[in-house]
Amino acid sequence: MSAKYSVPLSKVITSESLEKVYLPKDASEILVTSFEVCRPSLILASHDHYFNSERVQFIGKSEMEFLEDMEENERQSALERFFSKKPITVILPLSCIECPEDILQLAKKYEVPLLRTCEETSNAISSLVSFLNVELAERITRHGVLVEVSGEGILIVGDSGVGKSETVVELIKRGHRLVADDAVELRKVSSRTIVGSAPDNIRHFIELRGVGIIDARRLFGMSAVKMTVKVDMVIELEQWDDEKVYERMGLDDEYTSILGISVPLAIVPVRPGRNLAVIIEVAAINNRQKKMGYNSAKELLANLGMMDEEEKEVKAPLDIWQNF
Repeated sequence: MSAKYSVPLSKVITSESLEKVYLPKDASEILVTSFEVCRPSLILASHDHYFNSERVQFIGKSEMEFLEDMEENERQSALERFFSKKPITVILPLSCIECPEDILQLAKKYEVPLLRTCEETSNAISSLVSFLNVELAERITRHGVLVEVSGEGILIVGDSGVGKSETVVELIKRGHRLVADDAVELRKVSSRTIVGSAPDNIRHFIELRGVGIIDARRLFGMSAVKMTVKVDMVIELEQWDDEKVYERMGLDDEYTSILGISVPLAIVPVRPGRNLAVIIEVAAINNRQKKMGYNSAKELLANLGMMDEEEKEVKAPLDIWQNF
């Protein structure tokens, strides 16, 4: 069973620029745990099946007009039914300049946080859903380095001491950007996207054996770092093994699975004389070309008349995480 994550309501308020109308306690103590956002039209119309009180509720302009058209007793009953479910928070629309007294009293009665958005309801919902998808996403932390190379998010993994951090310093000097060193927090923000970032307490720091800890942001400037990036490719560094046959053509793509999502994988052997920074740059740009439909190995074989007509099957994802 996957872990359940939460985000304090205070962070939601700050991120979405929400106005506080009523809070039963400090917003930092109220935790939002569901990334789904709903409008309470059905429960206001007496259909309260499957109502989930963990979801943020938006009373939009349509709901307000629906309530205004009700008889006084019917309106009171509908609002009572809604607030008695104690939703995690209720957000009023931009058009609601002043909170109706009956809504405010019921919010206080059932201790339901009441907020107001400064955006149109549809825009506010879209923005909040995007925010919650990131904050409440399924996540794991892995040992490695995450960098943005030529616009591609590259996760570099490998045994300790193989040269990951040193390679990243060289990449930074070549104009690329650091996201995380040593510990990388990976979040599944959609069914096809993994986003990586650094834990707050070690963000922008790099450990270099023989030198110590350096702050990449202060040493190389703001242009050398980035907060988050989508993971487009995984590069695994390993010590060169003379007994192992390494990929030389790049005809078939290999993948690894991160939180159930397949991500392109390249295994790069390390030995003296190899410029890893340049190799990773080339791998990043080549990966982008493949995403755009161009494979240089296939073109070479086609030019040589050696390309099979039928496309090869994609290899199953490799589980490289078992060693970390």
